[in-house]
Amino acid sequence: MIVVDGSFGEGGGQILRTALGLAVALRKPVKVVNIRAKRKNPGLRRQHLTAVKVLATISNARVEGLRLGSTEIVFEPRELRGGRYRFDIGTAGSITLVLQALIPALPFTSEPLEIELVGGTDVPWSPPIDYVRFVLIPILSRMGYDLEIEVKRRGHYPRGGGIVKIRSRPRGKLDSIELIDRGKALEIVGVSHAVKLPRHVAERQANAAKKVLEQLGIPIRIDIEWYPPHKDPHLGPGSGIVVAAKCENSILGGDALGAKGKPAEKVGEEAATKLLQELRTGAALDKHMGDMIVAPAALACGTTRFKASEMTMHAYTVIELVKLIVGTQATVRGELGQPFEAEIRGVCLER
Repeated sequence: MIVVDGSFGEGGGQILRTALGLAVALRKPVKVVNIRAKRKNPGLRRQHLTAVKVLATISNARVEGLRLGSTEIVFEPRELRGGRYRFDIGTAGSITLVLQALIPALPFTSEPLEIELVGGTDVPWSPPIDYVRFVLIPILSRMGYDLEIEVKRRGHYPRGGGIVKIRSRPRGKLDSIELIDRGKALEIVGVSHAVKLPRHVAERQANAAKKVLEQLGIPIRIDIEWYPPHKDPHLGPGSGIVVAAKCENSILGGDALGAKGKPAEKVGEEAATKLLQELRTGAALDKHMGDMIVAPAALACGTTRFKASEMTMHAYTVIELVKLIVGTQATVRGELGQPFEAEIRGVCLER
C-alpha cells in the first residue's frame, strides 16, 4: 500500500484529491496521513468528504477514516464503474474541486458516468465553474476526454446551492499532448454573471474587463448572465467573471469573484489583468492548468510536454505525487514562482 504524506508540499486538500483520483484510475490502495496538515483547520472538511464518497462510490472502494476532521484515511478501490449519482456537499464547498478529484478516473470507467453535484460553483480558493468550461475541458478534450458540464444553478459563498451535472463517457486511454508555445492570441471569450443582484453589476464587470483587454487588438466577446428577480433561481447573492484567450495552440484563463464592498469594475479589471499577465509569459498554459494537467499526463500514452506561466506549489506538489503513485518519470525546468517547462512520460494506462 502506498503511503502519502498530506503535509508534503502545499499541504492541502489537493494532495488527498489527486492521490485518491489516481488510486481509483490505477486501482491501487493508498493511505493518506496528515491530511491538510498545513491548513488552520486540518483534516477532512465537507467538500473533501464528498470527493472521497464520490470516488468510493464509482470504484466500490473500502474506506477507513471517512469522517469530518479525520487526518488519516485508507482507500482501497476495486472496480471502476459508471452510472448515475447525486451528491450534496451540504455547504458552499467547491464543486470544481470535487471534479478535480474525479478527473484522473473519468476516462477509465466501465460505462458512461453522470454525477449531479450540489454546492459552490463560484467560491474563493477554487476554479470557477466557467474556468472549467472555457479552459480545462477544451484542453482535456485534446487528450481524449469526453466530458460535459451543465450548470443548472450557480452557488456562491456562504449559501451554496449550486447544481452542476457532470457527464463523462469512457475513452479507455489518454493521449499525450504538447503545449509549449501558445501561438498568437486570436480572440477573448468569457462570461460575466450576477445573481440576486442588479444587472448592471454583470455589465460593469464585463465592460471593465474589456477596457483592460482592448490593448490586445483582438475580438472580445463576454456574455452577460443575469436573471430578473422574479425568475432568479439562485440562492445568491454573488457575481464573478471569467475571461479566456483563445490562442493558435492553446487557451488561457483569468477570473475574479465579486465580494461585498468590492466594486464591479475592480472585479472585471482583476480578471482581465490576470489574463494579461498569463499571456505576457508566452506560455501555452496558465498557472492553474500547470498543475491540473499533470495527473492526466501521467496516465497518458506517450510523453506530454508543456510550458506553464508559473511553477506554483500546487504544480510542484502534484508532480512529486505522480512520481510516487504512478511511478512516472518527470523532468522539470524552472523554479517556484517562475515559468516552467515539464516533460511527463505517461504510463499508458488502458482499460
